[in-house]
Amino acid sequence: MAKEVKERRKHQIMEAALKLFSKEGFFEVTMADLAKELGMSVGNLYNYFTSKEALAKELILYISKILGEEIRRINLLSISAKEKIYKIVDFYFHTAKERPELIEYFLRIYLAHREVFKHGCEGMICVGPFVTEIMIFFEEGVRSGELRDQDFFSAFGLFMGYLGGMVFLMGERMLPNEIEYYIEDIAQNIYRALKSEA
Repeated sequence: MAKEVKERRKHQIMEAALKLFSKEGFFEVTMADLAKELGMSVGNLYNYFTSKEALAKELILYISKILGEEIRRINLLSISAKEKIYKIVDFYFHTAKERPELIEYFLRIYLAHREVFKHGCEGMICVGPFVTEIMIFFEEGVRSGELRDQDFFSAFGLFMGYLGGMVFLMGERMLPNEIEYYIEDIAQNIYRALKSEA
């Protein structure tokens, strides 16, 4: 029972930290600010996370697991790569709208402040659950003959460039329409760029 309570509290801390870091910026928010937001003492907060950097790493792994689990669910569907691309784009854009702190944290904290993540999050370690599922998606698409065989990072960069770019524009309030409006076009563009010539 005590373990469940601790896990629940840890989850509350992570959710509050996500919102604060995404809104105010990682370096602007202190552990004292976070403790105040949660109505707990700073000392108690350190019982859950030994430092702000440790919390930052745990958060990116948490986000990667959430995204990875949904893409795994899509990967398990018996549908074409084209349909999977649509579902991934749809999921990513809806997540960006409904839980913006998840994507904001990834784009504005993890990618922008790599120095925070250099010890223990090297390479793809902390985004492994998400990247692995995208890798599986590409491998299955190539195996089925629907997607062309190319370097993973070229394909991954293209896919994430579209998704991240659109979400960034949404966050900056530069899109003339709601982000859902662009799902079909972005999915089509990604598919055209990745599909096999055969």
